[in-house]
Amino acid sequence: MALFGRGSGTWLTSAAGRRLLPEGWLSGPMPWVIAIMMFLMVLAAAAGLALGFAVRGLDAHMSGQITIQVVDADQARRDAAARRIEAAMRKLPGVESVRRIGDEEITQLLQPWLGAGLADNDLPVPAMIDVGFAPGARDGIGRAEAAVRMITPRARIDAHAQWLGPLAGLIGSLRWLAGVLVLLMAAAAAFTVVLAARAALNTHQATIDVMHHLGSSDGQIARLFQRRIATDALFGGLVGLLLASLVIFAVGDRIAEVGSDLLGSVELPPVAWGILALLPLAGTLLAMLAARLTIILALRRRL
Repeated sequence: MALFGRGSGTWLTSAAGRRLLPEGWLSGPMPWVIAIMMFLMVLAAAAGLALGFAVRGLDAHMSGQITIQVVDADQARRDAAARRIEAAMRKLPGVESVRRIGDEEITQLLQPWLGAGLADNDLPVPAMIDVGFAPGARDGIGRAEAAVRMITPRARIDAHAQWLGPLAGLIGSLRWLAGVLVLLMAAAAAFTVVLAARAALNTHQATIDVMHHLGSSDGQIARLFQRRIATDALFGGLVGLLLASLVIFAVGDRIAEVGSDLLGSVELPPVAWGILALLPLAGTLLAMLAARLTIILALRRRL
């Protein structure tokens, strides 16, 4: 037939074929509906990916971190115990870093709550030592606790992982929620395509009847609608991806201005951007499949 390309018969190539389904990015609401769905889908996917990488970063960075506090009103005895603990930690296998937090730094941290005068003069502060272990050396925390107990009973050991456990659980729940939102947006986009395909089928019913009488198959007719819907879906998907990317960059700049180590771990590496860039293509394939199945099933029911 003249409506299809010679040989494959898969795409519209003639002017007569293009006139069957008027094309154009502004020809209907479907491209913009797809753009909105893709915008929300990319944002949800970006949030899920960022939270996933944040959990990995926190687990790798904080699970092997402990803080040792030596609480003693006798400053000389406190400092002596802190020096012994610091030396013992440096000798343990698997220890990457040992840092004694100075009294001035601790005082500055207490000033917003206790006031400058009380923090500087009247309050005895504990000696604090941060110890970092190499990845895979989590059993070193147990050895560190045993070594500290042998030096002084006035020391308290805080493992960072125990404080981050509830946070990691919350982030995991938010990741699942983001995944559910992506699936819901994909389902909503597929339903939009189904409605658009049915509307187009009803609009061009007379033309379809003529094509059937001329010998066109259901698959050939479905390809006409499939090409048009794929074009609209790809355009809408790219628009949604562009708008979502602008929002992600803007939010990322605001997070960077905060300067928080915890918020700073919520970022998108290049591999995450590659996954987000594939969403419009995946959405286009989903739209093509939904349109083809909808048209073919509708044509078979009408014959």
